[in-house]
Formats: sequence, C-alpha cells, structure tokens
Amino acid sequence: MRNLPGLFQECLITSDGGKPSLSLPLFDSVELDIDLGCSICLGSVMSIERRRSEQSLMQINGSNGTSMMLSSPSSPSPQSHQRLRLNPNTNHNPENYEDLHLEFNPCVYTSLERYLPASMLTVTRQLKVDYMKEILARYYSPQGERNRVQKHREYRQKIIESYQPLHRELYTMNPETFFVPSFLEAINKNTEESLRRIISEPSPGVFTFEMLHKDFCDMLLSEVDNFEKWVTESNFKIMRPNLMNKYGAVLDDFGFETMLEKLMDDFVRPISKVFFPEVGGSTDSTLDSHHGFVVEYGKDRDVDLGFHVDDSELTLNVCLGRQFSGGDLYFRGIRCDKHVNTEYQPEESFDYSHVIGHAVLHSGRHRYGARATRSGHRINLLVWCRSSAFRELKKYQKDFSAWCGECQREQRERQRLSVAATKLQLLRRRGDNTAA
Repeated sequence: MRNLPGLFQECLITSDGGKPSLSLPLFDSVELDIDLGCSICLGSVMSIERRRSEQSLMQINGSNGTSMMLSSPSSPSPQSHQRLRLNPNTNHNPENYEDLHLEFNPCVYTSLERYLPASMLTVTRQLKVDYMKEILARYYSPQGERNRVQKHREYRQKIIESYQPLHRELYTMNPETFFVPSFLEAINKNTEESLRRIISEPSPGVFTFEMLHKDFCDMLLSEVDNFEKWVTESNFKIMRPNLMNKYGAVLDDFGFETMLEKLMDDFVRPISKVFFPEVGGSTDSTLDSHHGFVVEYGKDRDVDLGFHVDDSELTLNVCLGRQFSGGDLYFRGIRCDKHVNTEYQPEESFDYSHVIGHAVLHSGRHRYGARATRSGHRINLLVWCRSSAFRELKKYQKDFSAWCGECQREQRERQRLSVAATKLQLLRRRGDNTAA
C-alpha cells in the first residue's frame, strides 16, 4: 500500500491479486476506488494527470505585460513535458508487457499506453516503459500511509489538548444513563427473543428500536454545540464527517473514540449476531472498527443527503433532536458493488421518519438518502461499524445472494429458468414415448 504525493496527498495505490487500484480515503469516511487495470477508470486519472502536465509549463504575466514560461523542476526529461491525451487512442494497438518484470500488473501499462502523446507511440517499448514508470512514480511513496496516520494522530492530539469538554461524563460509557431501560434489559439478557421483542423490521434489512435516553441526547447536543463554539472561537479547521456533509463533527476526533468503541462492542455486536449474520457471525461478531460522527440539517446547515451507500458494514443512525420537520430517510434495497446502480423493486422501497432517541440500524450497502429538512434543526448520531474480515473475504467472493437484493433476484430467475427447462424436457420425453 503506497501513498500518492503531490495533488493526491491522501491517495493510495494498492494491489489486490496483482491488480492495482487507486484509492482516495476521505477523512475516514467515503473512499473512492479506481481500477488502474480498467481503461475507463484509468481515463479519469489520466485526465487529471494531463492537467498536471499542462501546469508544468506555467505562464506568468508581469505588470509590464510581458510573460515568461517556467518549467517544472521535477521533470528531468524532455518527454515529461509532453501532454498526455485527454481521451485514449482507441485506434492504437498497445504493446504487450507480459514478459517484463514490472512493479505493476502489465495491464496497467497496456491501458496507460493508449493515453501517451502521439510522439511516444512510435518509440521503443523500453522508452515507453520508462516514461510510464515516471508517471506512476509521481503517485508512489512508501511512507505515505504511515504519514497519513501520523498526521491524523497529531490532528486529534491538538484538539484534545486544547478543547475543554462540557460534559466529561459522556466520554465514558455509562449504560444506565445513556440507554432507555427496555433497550438495556434486552441487551443484558442477550437472547434472540429479548432483542426481537424491542426491535422491529418495517422493511427488509431496516431495523428500528428505541435506544437513547432523552437526557443523554440533550447532553450530547450541548457537548456538540460547545465543541462547535470552540472551533469558531479558536479558528480551528476541523475535518467534517465526509464529503456529503458540510456540517457536523467527527466525535472520535475530540475524545469519544473509546466510548463509541464500547458502544459498538457491547451493544451493536449482540444485535448484529441476530439480524446481520453475514457480519455478525453465529458465535462471534467480526465488527472491529468504527467511524462515529454527528450530522446537522436545517437552516444554514445541510438540507438533505443524496442517494448513496455508506463506507460501513453496519450503520447505526440515532436522532438526537431538535425540533424539525421533514428529513425522512428513504431506503431502496441492499446491493453489492456490481449491482449498486440497478433499479429497486417495489418491496425494497421504504421511508423512515426520525424520532428523537430512536435508532435505525441497516447494512452499509443499503442504498438510501435523506429528504430535505423543511424547517427547524435536526442532529443525528451515526456510527459506521466496520469489519476487516468481511471486507477481506468479500474480495474473493463472486456470489452475494446472501444479502444483495439483485443477486437474490438473479438467483431466483436462474432457478425459475432451470425449472422451466426441466419441465420442458420432461414434456418432450413424454411426447417421444407416446409417439413410440
């Protein structure tokens, strides 16, 4: 796993079974993955790289109307100044690189070659390799991931050293004051029967239940307000939860990490074993990390949330308050990566109205969005629960019919066609026997 310097400081080049991909983690939330072995995905990267090439020769206009051209000092060879193509040359037949010992999969070089400038298409294969290696090297640094982790650690430390919490009791798990009695009783009994008694499933894969005590919700709201006030007064630039939310805060970044870890381990895991066996497991849940944050909707805040999937295996979403109207969540079915953009079935459509203190728990792959908050101010607590084991196993799976709605539909269709073909074959045999 390598970090990408320069324009994409937080990007990583990873290799999965010899197939490299470009990953852009967005503040521990959304992650953009680009398959470098795919000419379509590579085109997106190359269009950005082309703009970088254009900027390597910058025109500076002086006060006297004259200009001068500055060459980028990081480009040692004349070929480096040539611009990459914006679109691939589909008429060009690229070289075969299978026989070479290269750092990346040979298909990367084959795909990248179609974006080379015209003058590079006629040079020797080795010159092409050297040129493409130079391009890839711009995005390749062995210290990148460690640097990213260290920077985030330093960022959190600065906050914790400077910010003075309003309610320190919130930062340590206290089930009796955090949760309503019915939820706490069901978790303490830790049986499927006790959990099903308080948890309802109004739509396949969407589970709702009363969870947080109102006093806890009010205290957490005032803590968030206090933190936002400190951010404003100290002019401290904070990371927002993700690119889709311009407002809100990452709770893990200002001291809540241990408490939220306890929340996931002791309270979400038992539920996952019963309702999400693909990540909960029959004996032990595989959830092992989280991303906890609050989001804010209303006047002078985010208004709605676009249709998306989360970077999580399970998402816990609890409304904290305040007075508001609108903001309903709309769910449209669980999908694997292959089917994430397919149509939804009528039975997969469900709208959920927020109730303060009540939670909705769903798969991170459940497609959903939030309608506009028409009035007032709404704040929600979200905990994205993740499983490294589930993610690793998913790399080697081809069938996701255990949880993907479209995979299940395709499986049923294959079964239907198989049964129909078997019946037709039996009828033909009967007809042949009758004729004989």
